Amino acid sequence: MLYRITRPLTHLVERYLPDPYVFVLILTLIVLTLASTVTPFTPIDAINAWGQGFWTLLTFSMQMLLILVSGYMLASTPICIAVLDKLAQQAKTPALAITLISLVSMLASWINWGFGLVIGALFAKALAKRIDVDYRVLVASAYSGFIVWHGGLSGSVPLTIATQNHFATQTIGLISTTDTLFAPFNLILLGAMLIILPVVNVLLLPPNSKHVLIDKAKLQENDKPLPNTLLNTPAQKLEQNTWLGTSIGLLGCIYLVSYFFIQNKGLNLNSVISVFLFLAILLHKTPANLLNSLQNAIQGGAGIIIQFPFYAGIMAIMIDSGLAQQISSAFVKISTAESLPFWSFISAGLVNIFIPSGGGQWAIQAPVVLPAAMELGADLPRVAMAVAWGDAWTNLIQPFWALPVLAIAGLKAKDIMGFCFIQLLVSGCIIAAILTWL
Repeated sequence: MLYRITRPLTHLVERYLPDPYVFVLILTLIVLTLASTVTPFTPIDAINAWGQGFWTLLTFSMQMLLILVSGYMLASTPICIAVLDKLAQQAKTPALAITLISLVSMLASWINWGFGLVIGALFAKALAKRIDVDYRVLVASAYSGFIVWHGGLSGSVPLTIATQNHFATQTIGLISTTDTLFAPFNLILLGAMLIILPVVNVLLLPPNSKHVLIDKAKLQENDKPLPNTLLNTPAQKLEQNTWLGTSIGLLGCIYLVSYFFIQNKGLNLNSVISVFLFLAILLHKTPANLLNSLQNAIQGGAGIIIQFPFYAGIMAIMIDSGLAQQISSAFVKISTAESLPFWSFISAGLVNIFIPSGGGQWAIQAPVVLPAAMELGADLPRVAMAVAWGDAWTNLIQPFWALPVLAIAGLKAKDIMGFCFIQLLVSGCIIAAILTWL
């Protein structure tokens, strides 16, 4: 049913949406212009902030690249391929495939956002190998599950305000995750997404005759193992030896058991990478198998490497010029105690287009929305989670976070963004309504 709405939108996006690299270049010029015209910053000030901030996300960029690479290497192990294929066999029809991938990606994203991005994309490929289904809708459905991440166990905002000595402690004190992540309104939001998003994604499917399929041989071309070679040299024998990879993988797994169960530490970006990497080393057994998988995985990382520094520069302009705070303040000024969660959600969604970073965005918006919430007598945990959900919401049309998914799936942003726009509209109405009235 929704395909009739999506079809012209998809054609429009395919025609006019440029590559994400071009998108970030245009976004840079827009932010430079805005900062130079509506803030005290001069053009030189804005350019200096941009240049100085350009390299501030290098650590994060490397983490994202490792999420992509290590997740791919783990999924390309024989046991993981078998598990994904077994799960994919449960999808007998295109509608079941879309429903299954929507639920799996949401569950994985609720556990950890990096885990959700990789698992969703890899499961999309596994499903496409087993069943004829529109590949664009399949990948868009995998990406749509990412919307729940900030209401889940790795959410930056709820975890920050529940941590001792966070930057807003003197203003609001500590707010337990019982009042945010596990509050009734947030659980209702998660339940609504689990029910409604799969339905929306199924309705996005075109008629069977209009499905855009992907060549199954193309999906498997990077899964081919290295050709057998004679082990003539000591170096070749080491590369093909199982004890070396297995022993290092076991050492890593022992460390992870200590990390999670003895030190009682939780999932974060580095620990997710460690899980992916050490399991990949263990399950690939030989260094040669792992390196072959790495060679296939690294091909999709170019977008991350070149684009993340530009977003770091944009973030620096938005923060240093005060442009992000101006956007938030404009919405706060028209708010009441009852409407503040709604306007916080909308403003967070807008700011996220320019600053696609949950933690960075909260550092900018918290000094604006928290004093307003206290002055108006609004519900502080609800306002904080409104910012969190707003940050997650517009990720659906922000190519920044889609890069790992697109790299693994082998698609371009314009292939899925028409469908993601419909997901954005439907989910936005639901989130706003629950934040405001429930």
